[in-house]
Amino acid sequence: MVKKDLLTKDTFFKGKLKAYQPKNGYRYSIDSIILATHVSSTSSDKDKIIDLGTGAGIIPLILSFKKKNINILGIELQKSLADIAKLNVAANKMTEKIKISEADFKLLKKDPFFIPADIIVSNPPYRKTDSGKINPNAQKAIARHEIKASLNDIIKTAKKMLKVSGKFAIIYPASRIVELCYEMKIAGIEPKLIRNIHSKQNQEAKLILTQGVKGGKTGVKIASPLVIYNTDGSYTREIENMFI
Repeated sequence: MVKKDLLTKDTFFKGKLKAYQPKNGYRYSIDSIILATHVSSTSSDKDKIIDLGTGAGIIPLILSFKKKNINILGIELQKSLADIAKLNVAANKMTEKIKISEADFKLLKKDPFFIPADIIVSNPPYRKTDSGKINPNAQKAIARHEIKASLNDIIKTAKKMLKVSGKFAIIYPASRIVELCYEMKIAGIEPKLIRNIHSKQNQEAKLILTQGVKGGKTGVKIASPLVIYNTDGSYTREIENMFI
């Protein structure tokens, strides 16, 4: 049972979409909004999508809001977050379009409806276990460090679950771009698009949005950079438009 007094509630799209998340546990960031917006712009209403490590379900919620007939499976290892994701799906009356599975996606057996998927999306833990201080809050630690799932685990799972020519989309630290592209290529998921994400203009990119295609031909497009904040700390026009 989810205790709502331990959650906060945000709204999107002029109050038409609501999302609960923990007050003190792992909370989604702008990364998830950017990734969901990208996938929405490159998918169709008929696509079957799997979100690996869905957290409170923000990516499926946004995709379902923007794509009326889409089908999404959100997989989340942590019961506390999976329960919130299920609450969010029910609160937005999206139970016919979104399925939340509390499971370790590395061990998940094939779902005959969702697998093979058209699109796999993931906003995964960014940090290796030997990189930086691990948060004492277990929920935050698992979401931020590769304690339960490494980059290799995510890409191997994407390869297993994707159909041929299916897309894999991920946001990842720019400092690990070589590792990301290498892991994708050896898994047969060819990087096709890379977009640098900058906090502010004239700052180095901290994150990259990368999309690959299973069985795709070589050749990658470097998209125009995405800047999140103006110099005064407000969102740029492109980011603002993601909430409309």
